Amino acid sequence: MSSNTDFLLSIENLTVSFDGFKAIEGLNLYMDKNELRVIIGPNGAGKTTLLDMVCGKTRASEGSIKFKGKELTRMREHRIVWEGVGRKFQTPSIYEELTVFDNLEVSYPQGRGVLGALAFKRDVQVLRRIHEVANEIQLENRLEEPAGLLSHGQKQWLEIGMLLIQDPELLMLDEPVAGMSVSEREETAKLLRKIAQGRSVIVIEHDMEFVASLGGKVTVLHQGKILAEGDMQALKQDKRVIDVYLGH
Repeated sequence: MSSNTDFLLSIENLTVSFDGFKAIEGLNLYMDKNELRVIIGPNGAGKTTLLDMVCGKTRASEGSIKFKGKELTRMREHRIVWEGVGRKFQTPSIYEELTVFDNLEVSYPQGRGVLGALAFKRDVQVLRRIHEVANEIQLENRLEEPAGLLSHGQKQWLEIGMLLIQDPELLMLDEPVAGMSVSEREETAKLLRKIAQGRSVIVIEHDMEFVASLGGKVTVLHQGKILAEGDMQALKQDKRVIDVYLGH
């Protein structure tokens, strides 16, 4: 067993209660650098709550969340973003009336703070980064269009791009392919596999075909605890997983 400092993310004995109900209970989860991890489980298993806790939106009742060895449980949300954690929620929050280019530009970390924003100029570095990210999310040829004109899938990609431009070391995505067409799902699987070559990615997902196409390790949550972990093939044979989730 490697020591906790070797992990990018180490969550230990994490518990959160809402009015006496334990949404997450005594949870331990470890993630390596450049790992793509999928979290699955029935509704109410605590999947979104777990992401809320990592990004500081929800405070732990007890336990520890360490990111690169730093304790996150007492840190404020914006500090956690600065440390390198990016989070995408279920509904895309893009600026529909702005162009794709402008959406990416406003997301660029501008020296982080008021002085940084004042000194911020559209320099070569920023332009290069915007084009790199636009290329990665397949929107290079849509940069001048208002984001509102994109398809549902492309809006999701743009929002992923808005996070990528901040260059997080951990990217967390909540049901990124909900409502996407089949071809968009395939493209998203490719995109996430590519993104995970340079950073760690946590994906919460219900679409089992999509989960299988991502490969990598899958964590099954049930009633706020980890029920099982492994690859999708192994979990499909696991009676406990079939009983609480896959069999429904």
